[in-house]
Amino acid sequence: MERVVATHLSPALEVADAMLVKDDTTNAQVRGHGTRNSRKLRAGQHPGVSRLDRGDAMPLTAEVARMRKPVASSLSRSAMLCAALALGTSCKSVEPHTTPSEDTTAPPEVSTQEPVTETKSETETATEAPTRRGNSPWLRARVGDRVAYSFSANRKAMGRQQPGTVPEAAVAGVVTLEVVAVELPWVWVTLYFTEDGGAPSRRPMLARPLVVPVRADESRALEVPREGKQSTEQLTAAGRHWEAKRYLNDKRMMDGPLENRLYAATPGPLYLTNGLLDASTTLAGFGMGGGSQLTLVEARQGQEGGTGLPPTLARPWGPGTWFDMRMETEGTTSVLRTCQAAERGFILRQQVTPPTSGAACPDFAQAEAVPLEEAVLARIWESLDARQWPPAPEGLAPAKRETLTVGTHRVPVLQFETAQPQANNVRVQAYAADPWEDALAGLAHEARFQPLLDHVTPGGGGTQLTAWGVWVPGVTP
Repeated sequence: MERVVATHLSPALEVADAMLVKDDTTNAQVRGHGTRNSRKLRAGQHPGVSRLDRGDAMPLTAEVARMRKPVASSLSRSAMLCAALALGTSCKSVEPHTTPSEDTTAPPEVSTQEPVTETKSETETATEAPTRRGNSPWLRARVGDRVAYSFSANRKAMGRQQPGTVPEAAVAGVVTLEVVAVELPWVWVTLYFTEDGGAPSRRPMLARPLVVPVRADESRALEVPREGKQSTEQLTAAGRHWEAKRYLNDKRMMDGPLENRLYAATPGPLYLTNGLLDASTTLAGFGMGGGSQLTLVEARQGQEGGTGLPPTLARPWGPGTWFDMRMETEGTTSVLRTCQAAERGFILRQQVTPPTSGAACPDFAQAEAVPLEEAVLARIWESLDARQWPPAPEGLAPAKRETLTVGTHRVPVLQFETAQPQANNVRVQAYAADPWEDALAGLAHEARFQPLLDHVTPGGGGTQLTAWGVWVPGVTP
């Protein structure tokens, strides 16, 4: 398109630059009033959404009511140029997209409700090289770039469900993502969860910082469809003024959740989470109530020229690692490898047959892509299932301390045995005695919190962790 319109760009650029001068002046005024401390969202109520300031963002317990806040940034030069050229849909790539949530506050100063299906995409044409630099904001990442969100999640039985059918649980705190090193094409991010007062989270799954190596250039097209009603809004959050887009997806008529997502039109420092200002999911149906929420409370940019050493992958979230599980079913044995990566704000995950030679994870062309912020929200929800460690399944005899050999690793485990009289066999499950044990260095977070061994004797059948490792070049666990 650049070649077609090149001869007509000069006047449009002058218009765009003039708009930017005016916009920069406005931004300077906004920054003059910004503070490092987060402030609650100052916004009117969105149709059908409760005010966050009242703490009733979800039909949850008072324990999980959180402060809500957000962030600001001016329109980019490309957005101004699109406005000047009046290119319509051809300017879509300068707008961020994402999925929905519930009970987020923001004044709909400009509100245009309509059903849409949008796609967040950073694409490459079929004629381009498989890997290219692109123009992702991740390429401009700085050490010290940081975003923080208050989070809460709650689950409880509803309706005719018997008490105890759905174990009630709640968790709340602050989750932070921060750039700690940049060695392009890699940007190293730490992810950590704390209590409101700053102490490490008491939830076993959220208790330690995790490392996430994120690729900043483009190895493949990334697309995530967004469904629901879209509206545009203006709000003040985390000391900044934002133009924002809301995506409201109501699946409650089909016993699904109500999903509400609020994204900055121009992500700015929120590139780490694709521009997320607020996300919530409210459950409905199947006898379970509750939900989960993320709300921006801090956003900052690091100093230009800052440096940092890439951390080891001793405690990875998942990207940059692989692990193998052996499965036995009806006398047939197979091995499945889970490979994980992160690229430009997306988590990539795929399961493949382990290659017999070459790279442990050759490519991620067919991997499932999930926005990083959605993966964070999902991990918070999963933490509700692990209120203690080991999980100690109900009805099991006391655990035995054993040592499980996994390749070259010797892992201390707690082994549970459950008699199954009807089948005349015994189910054996082994969990890591300490999921943060040094013997598990390099193992993906998800694998640490599932049975390392789960099989039935006699007769066989089950799963077992057989190997794991790190595939990012030049990195050690």
